[in-house]
Amino acid sequence: MLKEERLNFILSEVQVRNRVLLSDLANNLNVSEDTVRRDLKYLDEQGKIKKVHGGAISNSFHVYTYKENNIYAHEQKSVIARKAHSLLNDGQGILMSGGTTNLEVARLLPPSFHGTVFTPSLLVAMELSEHPNVETILIGGRLSHESQIALGGDTVNTISQIRADLCFLGTSYFDAGFGLSEIDLEVVHLKRAMIQASKKIVSLSISEKLNSIKRYKVCETHAIHTLITELDPDNPFLNEFKKKGLEIL
Repeated sequence: MLKEERLNFILSEVQVRNRVLLSDLANNLNVSEDTVRRDLKYLDEQGKIKKVHGGAISNSFHVYTYKENNIYAHEQKSVIARKAHSLLNDGQGILMSGGTTNLEVARLLPPSFHGTVFTPSLLVAMELSEHPNVETILIGGRLSHESQIALGGDTVNTISQIRADLCFLGTSYFDAGFGLSEIDLEVVHLKRAMIQASKKIVSLSISEKLNSIKRYKVCETHAIHTLITELDPDNPFLNEFKKKGLEIL
């Protein structure tokens, strides 16, 4: 594979997944980790990604001021956010994970909505702090420099004491047969705690992230109640998730 092809593949993976591992990229590209490390360094120097220990993250994971051009598939994520808002009722308690789709849910949250949002995501909390009628509770813990979310035992323990009406779960890898999965074991523990603490679990995912599997399972498919993508609910691409009994929006 030519260098330009490798760079395009890496950039696409980072944009879609938000975070990728050096070892996974090397395996997918069938090249050495040193080759991928040099590619990541080049893309970082070009300002297209942010190189971190063991891999890379998208630029959208490191924004403190909202910028549409930093959000991959922004238009699709806006569609997902507006669909998610159809599940809202005043007075609800909502758990929101991190990720750029949840950031869009927070940014577009109707000003008339009254409720409480719990989140371990610094960026989501900052966005919600501008909302006039939402009580925002930032769940503390050890802050990840990469994803800017709180992780660790303290975070999981706090979430276990919450009972939320809805959980908007940012999604990286979701396969109808295997379930929800992640590349980071600490994120798995966080998401499992959020699922346990919520009455209804809503997976938010652009369609590019579906039919994909990673090493650490978060939950079985049936643990998710609703799947929201940018696609029409009747799109055949979503049929396998329908067969599993998920509500599709």
